[in-house]
Amino acid sequence: MNLLSSGNWLEIDEHLWLRQTVHLIKFFFFVGIPGLVPLAAFGWVIATHLSLYPAILIVPVILMLGCGSDAPPNKVFMQKKHEKSDAQVIFSWKRPVRFLFWSIMWGIYVLVLCGISVRQYGGLWEMIRRTYGFILTVEDLSPNIGVLWYFFAEVFDFFRSFFLIVFHMNILFMVLPLAIRLKHRPAFMAFVYIAIIAIFKSYPSVGDSALYLGLLALFANELADMKFSFFLFCGYVGVSLLSPVMHNLWIWRGTGNANFYFATAMAYACFQIILVVESVSSMLDHDRMLVKLTEARKQDATNS
Repeated sequence: MNLLSSGNWLEIDEHLWLRQTVHLIKFFFFVGIPGLVPLAAFGWVIATHLSLYPAILIVPVILMLGCGSDAPPNKVFMQKKHEKSDAQVIFSWKRPVRFLFWSIMWGIYVLVLCGISVRQYGGLWEMIRRTYGFILTVEDLSPNIGVLWYFFAEVFDFFRSFFLIVFHMNILFMVLPLAIRLKHRPAFMAFVYIAIIAIFKSYPSVGDSALYLGLLALFANELADMKFSFFLFCGYVGVSLLSPVMHNLWIWRGTGNANFYFATAMAYACFQIILVVESVSSMLDHDRMLVKLTEARKQDATNS
């Protein structure tokens, strides 16, 4: 992690930290798809070390290494036809086990290096408290494009711990259901996870949306019939134009209102939620269509 030591304090260069996290997430997916296990483990460990949230991406990476990239129903049908068997596509544990092994090795290596680097500034525990603890406790309520800063500025301190747990658990609650439903499409699952992280993380930025919007192009064919595409496009453009204007009027000129800026943040969160819901719905509809087509092909093959 890019730590700037200043006396007994540890500060984070946020812009460099964000760029490094985005690049590392892209890196370990690009090396994970062709099966470069040690490099994929390295990218996942460093991305998790920088931002904590990429930890949940271990689920699509393991599925990707175990059964390959996205395997829609027609691909499964072709594999069964080639093998002349009705057996399910086999999940290979060799690469996932190697991935876990290398993740542990890289994780120990990173922790040892961090422990040596921050030994004179309070040790490893102090670093964890001021980095991951900073993310989880949401101590800095500076305005950003997220919604947590405004919420925790208004909530009573008595309920603060409860709502911290609720907001952070929102991300974890979605991991298992999506993993079960999208297990045959690990790359798309990773896209959904990254979008959910961008919605619910403590300190989001524009770079988070740039990452998952870049991955969206991978599923252009599957999401061709997605609803509200033009509405979402206009919404993203509108928020991109209004958000900096409202921020400038409120923070720098003092002529705006906090509610106006928060309204753009709420609209941005709503557009992201609609994008996730509609993309998942469109992908599932696409898979159902493929199931019908493959079943029809299978029936035609048996009749002939």
